[in-house]
Amino acid sequence: MGIFFDIIFCQRIISIMRKYKIFISTARNLTPYLNQELLSLGFKELSVLNTGLFLEATFSDIMRLNLCLHSANHIFLLIKEFKCSGPEELYKQVYDIEWENIIFEDGYISIFSNVSNLTIRDNRFANLKCKDAIVDRLVRIKGKRPDSGPLRDKTVVYLYWIDNHCAIYIDTSGESLSKRGYRKIPLKAPLQETLASGIILATNWQGKTHFVNPMCGSGTLAIEAAFIALNRAPSIFRKNFGFMHTKLFKISVLEGIRKELLNKENRNFNSKIIATDIDKDAIEASYKNACLAQVENYIEFKACDYKETPIPQPPGIIIINPEYGIRLGRINELENSYGEIGDFLKQKCSGFTAYIFSGNIDLLKKVRLKTQKKLIFFNADIECRLYEYSLYEGSKRAPKSTTEHNQE
Repeated sequence: MGIFFDIIFCQRIISIMRKYKIFISTARNLTPYLNQELLSLGFKELSVLNTGLFLEATFSDIMRLNLCLHSANHIFLLIKEFKCSGPEELYKQVYDIEWENIIFEDGYISIFSNVSNLTIRDNRFANLKCKDAIVDRLVRIKGKRPDSGPLRDKTVVYLYWIDNHCAIYIDTSGESLSKRGYRKIPLKAPLQETLASGIILATNWQGKTHFVNPMCGSGTLAIEAAFIALNRAPSIFRKNFGFMHTKLFKISVLEGIRKELLNKENRNFNSKIIATDIDKDAIEASYKNACLAQVENYIEFKACDYKETPIPQPPGIIIINPEYGIRLGRINELENSYGEIGDFLKQKCSGFTAYIFSGNIDLLKKVRLKTQKKLIFFNADIECRLYEYSLYEGSKRAPKSTTEHNQE
């Protein structure tokens, strides 16, 4: 019995220390900022795509990355790659994987996929073949089978099958990492948490100057800014990840990582984070969300018109995410609003660098300020722009940025 236990223990240690190929996904055009995060954590990419990147990491690293990354959506652990010409070959290749050493036979699995193969008319058929192969092997070897369904809160298997290239992954995140767990009151058209973080990372703000967010809505930008200023792992308090439902997971390792990350937080930053909104319900929701995120003591909330937002002494950044007029309508009214935003920035925010994030380029033109930088992002399926403005007193013109990115 002792020898058997030693063998199992050694196998688990080897699995934890082994390096796996992983793919970290993010929203389109956020890859440079995700890569920037990874470099700061000591990782180097193997290859980069527009929606993510590949790298090598141990299972302990994978847990750490799930907790730490601000701009990532999912972290996929590669189990197997192979050539596949049709559904029967898919079944055979998936069946040959040693699932009994990876997932629990009495657990719960969900299968998701990206399939483009001439033999498959409906992704659900490919998902079913994949699920059947996993279940059949576990029944043969373990005498039990996991339940299966659409929920992503347990073991998630991801099938990527394009032409004849097939790859099987475990989604170690489970539900998207954008679901930090703090936003219980999202209000209208909220920014996804990972996109909000990506926008802040694109400004190069690191918490050393002030951060002002008029029109804060449900407070996502301000809360994500607080995470960055605190050097807080954004998912550190999240209670469930996909990796927790695999046989590679050890709770003691995760708790050690959490303790280490908490000890590295910077709770003494002196810069202000200010969030305002004319809607009192929005401010109440923002404060409640900040409480759930445990950052309420680091953000100053105020219910007021954005023009009355308290502006501290510069330097700092101001980020405004006004209505686009796409989901929420009222384009004609918004034309005046965007013009007034430009006046507010010019007259009251000198010495700051301002950013406006919007999915409506025509409305952005109404701001009538010289742009220093223009970046393209995607809010779901809406193509958006992040415009940067350097604000100076009077009529002084902003110098042209040497790093101007005009991607229009």
